[in-house]
Amino acid sequence: MAKDRANPLDYSRKTWMRLCMGFTFVFLYFPIVSLIAFSFNDSKRNITWQGFTLRYYEQAFNNSQLHEAFLNSLIIAGISTTVSTILGAMLGLALYRFRFPAQGPYEGLVHLPIVIPEICMAVAMVAFFATVNMPLGLTTITVSHIAFSIPFVAVVIRARMAGFDRSLEEASRDLGASQWQTFWNVTYPYMKPGLVAGALLAFTLSLDDFVITFFTSGPGSTTFPIKIYSMVRFSVTPEVNAASTVLIVITLALTVAALIIQSRSQGPTHA
Repeated sequence: MAKDRANPLDYSRKTWMRLCMGFTFVFLYFPIVSLIAFSFNDSKRNITWQGFTLRYYEQAFNNSQLHEAFLNSLIIAGISTTVSTILGAMLGLALYRFRFPAQGPYEGLVHLPIVIPEICMAVAMVAFFATVNMPLGLTTITVSHIAFSIPFVAVVIRARMAGFDRSLEEASRDLGASQWQTFWNVTYPYMKPGLVAGALLAFTLSLDDFVITFFTSGPGSTTFPIKIYSMVRFSVTPEVNAASTVLIVITLALTVAALIIQSRSQGPTHA
């Protein structure tokens, strides 16, 4: 039997899909590539290319205010990630494991910080801190980041546990394992990729958040995004691009590290 000729309609569809994917890729990543490229531009005015230089990276690394702001961001993101990952994992596991009245509306309330505008979340947090007479600073920023990061972690864990086979836990209990032994040896290894993904998401959200941080920050609690914003208000200089590029590289490095850890934690599959 002779081979069927390729359908011209299918070929046209594939061509359009490739073009759409290409335009989408350019639309999403061209600004990032442009920012990184102009961070090496030997010109104070970030309009035309004047030559290659590393002096703006040197200025960024020697800027003590940037160092302080970046250290604040790392401290806040570290604490926020740790606490929100623990609480979010517990919440996601509870939503998966237990059934109780009004569970649907409760899950909707859990997802509320994800869907509401961030400006509303920021105003709500400021009103809460004013009610409890808590002065604005690093503590209020950290608490706010924990509050909006927990739902993201819970959603990831809840989705991860949706494919879990409960019979594995039952088999472990039948073989004499305690509840904690069953959790650490059966449930936790299955949760681990979700924990890594949730922790990475929480860290990234905390590290680059601006709106909530701007509203809940106080004197001496400037974070890296707020410092970048204060620099951009005057002009977008190569120093700003250099600092932004460093943040992008750190985020990408953390993403790659998390993917490696996640792939290793899953381990090889056996027939």
